[in-house]
Amino acid sequence: MSSPTAPTAPPGSDPSDGVPEAAARRPLIERLGLAAIAGVLAILFAFVAVASWLGGELFLASMGALGAGATVWLAARTLFRG
Repeated sequence: MSSPTAPTAPPGSDPSDGVPEAAARRPLIERLGLAAIAGVLAILFAFVAVASWLGGELFLASMGALGAGATVWLAARTLFRG
């Protein structure tokens, strides 16, 4: 005979099912740290963009500027969204 087991809930009935762990709100100190790291990377991307522009490498300058902009956007999104 099989032993009785506790009933299990059907898949999808748990409210945390399918919600990524990263979607949970991060603590403020973690958000500040991530934003600070992203800020340093954005400064480095901006430096590459300026140096490339002055050196005549327009494609690399545009890629550096896009990288800086995307990094700042995601840092702000992480900081304010949580």
